[in-house]
Amino acid sequence: MIFIFKSNSYMGFDSNQNLNSIEEAIQDIQNGKIIIVVDDKNRENEGDFIVAAEKITPKIVNFLITHGRGLVCVSLTEEKCDQLKLQMMVKNNTDPRKTAFTVSVDLRGYGVSTGISVSDRAKTIFALVNEVEPKAFNKPGHIFPLRAKKGGVLERPGHTEAAIDITKMAGCNPGGVLVEILNQNGSMARLPQLIHIAQKFHIKIISIEDLIKYKIKHKK
Repeated sequence: MIFIFKSNSYMGFDSNQNLNSIEEAIQDIQNGKIIIVVDDKNRENEGDFIVAAEKITPKIVNFLITHGRGLVCVSLTEEKCDQLKLQMMVKNNTDPRKTAFTVSVDLRGYGVSTGISVSDRAKTIFALVNEVEPKAFNKPGHIFPLRAKKGGVLERPGHTEAAIDITKMAGCNPGGVLVEILNQNGSMARLPQLIHIAQKFHIKIISIEDLIKYKIKHKK
């Protein structure tokens, strides 16, 4: 199934002049920078920080948890999840949006202690998209892998799939770190707040709607 959106007007807010192009986002992902990805107002109506998992550093993890405040997840392909023997968190997923959480993990060894420090989490994230064996991870842990649909945003227009698509387009190992963005008061940040955050930290911001259009146009 292919999702087509009729307009780029979000919550009555004219976003066309405030969002960046997909090409700009791809370039930043290639360069190891963080981007913001927003989904449709009728879906989660949220924005996530996304960065290529292979580019992760402790400094980036610290930024994500400080300014994003959401759960630190890593989007992985179906093939990678199978390779690492990452079983689904639950057998019966009752989430209306079918977010595909696997069991959480921590990297075993390599100087990792409890798994919660930014250094430990960065090591776990990096290992998930590199050549390691399933036995390299302790379960459960502090990083939450997500199993992306093979068809990407054309199959499921979610942040999980957007992270895989954008990292593939950037020529990175397919896999992205995602953190939901909350306001300082703990509420979800919506597009006007997300644009402010993007401008404050000089971060590119794109929509899944535009990513879908780009993917259809370029057939990637």
